[in-house]
Amino acid sequence: MLIRVAACIALGLLAQPAEAELRTPHLFSDHAVLQRDRPIHIWGWATPGASIEVVLHGQHGHSIANRLGGWDAWLMPEAAGGPYSLTISGDGGSTTIHDVMIGDVWFASGQSNMEMPLAGFPPTAHVKNSAAEIAAATDPHVRLLRVEHKSSTMPLRDVDQSWTETTPQTAAPFSAIGYFFAREIAAREHVTVGVIDSTWGGTPADSWVSMAALGSDPSLSPAFAARARFEQEQADKDAAIAAEQREDAEARARGLPAPHHDWHPPEEAYRPGALYNAMVAPFTGYGIKGVIWYQGETNSNVARAPYYEALFKGLITDWRHDFAQGDFPFLFAQISSFDSPKEEWGLVRDAQRRALGLANTAMAVTTDVGDPANVHPSDKQTVAARLALAARAVAYGEHVAYAPPLFRQVSTTADGLRVWFDNGQGLTARGTSVTGFEIAGQDHRFQPATATIEGNSVVVKGAVSSPAYVRYNWSNVVPGSLYNAAGLPAPTFTSEERIESHIAYP
Repeated sequence: MLIRVAACIALGLLAQPAEAELRTPHLFSDHAVLQRDRPIHIWGWATPGASIEVVLHGQHGHSIANRLGGWDAWLMPEAAGGPYSLTISGDGGSTTIHDVMIGDVWFASGQSNMEMPLAGFPPTAHVKNSAAEIAAATDPHVRLLRVEHKSSTMPLRDVDQSWTETTPQTAAPFSAIGYFFAREIAAREHVTVGVIDSTWGGTPADSWVSMAALGSDPSLSPAFAARARFEQEQADKDAAIAAEQREDAEARARGLPAPHHDWHPPEEAYRPGALYNAMVAPFTGYGIKGVIWYQGETNSNVARAPYYEALFKGLITDWRHDFAQGDFPFLFAQISSFDSPKEEWGLVRDAQRRALGLANTAMAVTTDVGDPANVHPSDKQTVAARLALAARAVAYGEHVAYAPPLFRQVSTTADGLRVWFDNGQGLTARGTSVTGFEIAGQDHRFQPATATIEGNSVVVKGAVSSPAYVRYNWSNVVPGSLYNAAGLPAPTFTSEERIESHIAYP
């Protein structure tokens, strides 16, 4: 509690402007989208004691700037509509923001697979049908706000970017999944959808959780140990890079090609809480419909994977606490299929599945559209479509089959195990047989198994005398092909209750 109080005090100190002037955060800009059907929060800075008036669509809100210059005004909820003008006046000045729409706001965050823009990451990664998608990206019902990479040791109240309309020029560098998701929701809901792209590739979830949460939850303390290991690894890499640079100079002097260098992650992006402070905290006062999230690859190494379940659940709870808008929908993609032999992608995928125990969450499985040779699969349309399907049910109350076959429980058979699923109606295998299942005894040593679909369950058998546990699609590159009647693939899972203790890490 003391840590959260300290964070709030820090926010207040940061609220004081460098000069006494009437201003608002950059997210209150032309083309902004304000969340419909919720109280509208407008805030900013002025001279301490100044009287502020906010006018939107015939509503008038008033506020008095506090002793640090910060002010907050609230308006009653509005139905979808616009365009409107938002006028803020007081302190001897006035500003008008034009083309403001009332609609739905979605916050898109995570690492590179969410960040991957319509233009792709050339030359190594491309979005499917990228050129055609960019050329067609003129949509008056979708608004975009793309946040630049930034970290901070303290929570910030503003970003440097503003809203834009959707054009080929603004969409090309924007999150492909975020854009595809917003496009589908706008078309179905017939409202303007604003999507905030707050992403940074190659970053751990540790950096996206607030320091208040990390410091108050003992289960998240491994994040600090992982940070210490990271610093040592970076010091070792810096020494290696210095040696490589000398090799580069020698190679160039001899007319030879320079040696290949490993990617060096940005140190400031790996600080616990640093990305939350700079790329999430500025939006916590803003009304949103929900979050779409795609991250986990960087947490798949042997130091971070064992605590990802607690970390990911902590992140969702932390954001919901700080946005103070209840248990808003939090929809996420389960990381895909990739050949990374030194990492534990199965463990992270299962940790993500376990987060579904939190209210108003949903998971889009991506293993069947992955690319074992590329950590950035090209088919972002399918991922966005599955997230949008989940949004239709969780956020908009539509009665639509949106969930994959989810492990419910396991029971014993005469010579194996029977796996029961939620959302298991119409189970089928795409291929000649059901693949991807493994079976183990009390020693947790898994062996390949055969699997047969029987109604809404799967019977698994293997060379284990007293089977106790079953898991599915645990390898980094997955072979599994189990789908339900809705055409959604089953995610990675294990029937073990707690699995960290059975894995030896250095």
